[in-house]
Parts: sequence; C-alpha cells; structure tokens
Amino acid sequence: MTPASDRSAFFARTRLRLAETMRAANPVVLRRNRRYLRDVAEVLPVPPAHVLVQVAGAADVRWFLESGRLAVEAMSDALARQGTEPNDLHAILDFGCGCCRVARHWPSLTDAAITGVDYNPRQIAWCRRHLPFGHFAVNDLLPPLAFPDASFDLIYALSVLTHLPVAAQFAWLDELARVLRPGGYLLLSLHGAHYRADLSAEERDAFDRGNVVVRHATVAGTNRCTSFHPEAFVRSQMQRGLTLIEHIPAGAAGNPFQDQVLLRKV
Repeated sequence: MTPASDRSAFFARTRLRLAETMRAANPVVLRRNRRYLRDVAEVLPVPPAHVLVQVAGAADVRWFLESGRLAVEAMSDALARQGTEPNDLHAILDFGCGCCRVARHWPSLTDAAITGVDYNPRQIAWCRRHLPFGHFAVNDLLPPLAFPDASFDLIYALSVLTHLPVAAQFAWLDELARVLRPGGYLLLSLHGAHYRADLSAEERDAFDRGNVVVRHATVAGTNRCTSFHPEAFVRSQMQRGLTLIEHIPAGAAGNPFQDQVLLRKV
C-alpha cells in the first residue's frame, strides 16, 4: 500500500476498535447478558463482551448462542439434503471461527474432530484457553493453511469471504479446496441480493452486472471491509474446481439474510 493508504487503513482500524470498545461497555447489554446467563444451562464458557463484539459486532450473549445454534442447524439440514449426517463426518474446519460462535455446537451432534482457524490471534487465544473440544490455530490474511491436502470432510466459512477483497477470496477458495477431501463439502455465507437495497446507485449497477462490490478493502479481514456477491458471480466464478450444489438466497440461518452456498469436491 502507499503511505496514504497505510494512513487510511490505520485510522479506519482505530475507529473500528473505538466503536467496538463502546459497544462492549454498554451497561444495558451487560445487565441483560448477566440475567440471561443465570437462566440458561450453558456448559461451555461464554466469551466476554469485548470478544463477542469483535466477532458479531454486538455483545448480546443470547444472540451469540442462538445464532451459532441456528447456523449448525442450517448446515446440518443442507448436508442432510445430500444424504450426509453430522455423524458421517470425521473432520470439520471452521474457517474464520472467531470465538467459536458456531463450532461450540458441533460436539453435541458429532464425534468429528473440530478445528478452528482465524486471522485474529485474540479470538484464537480465547478458544485455546476455554474450549477443550477442538484444535485452534491462527492463520494469515492470505493462504496457506498449515494442513495437509484433503484433511477435512466439511469446511465452512460463515460471513468470512464477506470481509475480504475478491483476490483474497479466490486465494482462500483455492486453499480451502486443497484441504477438502474428495466428496467433502464447502459451505459459505455471503451478502447477496437481500443487501442490494443498501448499495449506492453505482454499487447496484456493478452488482447487477454480476460484479462483487467491495467496501473498505484497505481494512480486509475486519467487519468494516464488506463484500456483496451477486448470484451470477457465485455461479460463474466461485466454484474454483468445486461443484455448486445449492445457492439459497437469504438462507444462511444464524447469519441473517446472507445467502447460503454449498459446494462439493468431486
């Protein structure tokens, strides 16, 4: 990046951290979280507010737990439509796992080995300290991953490619395909047509022509960097040697109104 773009990225990241700090300190949300946790039988530790905000943009424990459960349910349903059940899986990779909003729900459904990777070392440190069921590692902003070829039966990236520029998305799709076993599944959630109304006129024109719209690419990997994927682009350019099985508009339960995309490695 140029010095000007370096400065722009620095200030954008600083603003993001300040906004996250303010949301994490919201006393109303913190009181609501304490009341909620008194009433639920949650076995695994729940991340503190500042960790939740980095992942979900909010410190709401109820939504953190419920959205993760809904995401696993939606993925299980997608696999079931292909004749695969959670207990058929041997190894699962949560790519962009954060503090395991989703992965924490798999052990009740399957004995598969659970692995989570994330670009944020603080999220991974929390997982390593508090979640004994999985293996957790930090990845770089760009590939590779430290896994052999054909390591996983299921890989999912929920609201991950939505925060990367297109070149990085392609690089990761190729890498995820590498570590996916033949016959295995890659499941993505993406900002699709539901979000078209949020785009500017210029962005809508690009979206309607089948192009990905990317905002704030200089802060790739953060929630501020946002990508919007038209279905035509998914179908024409995102298969990357995989077979597209399903594209369900606004179908990614637990990631509201994002499209759910299921691909398979032949």
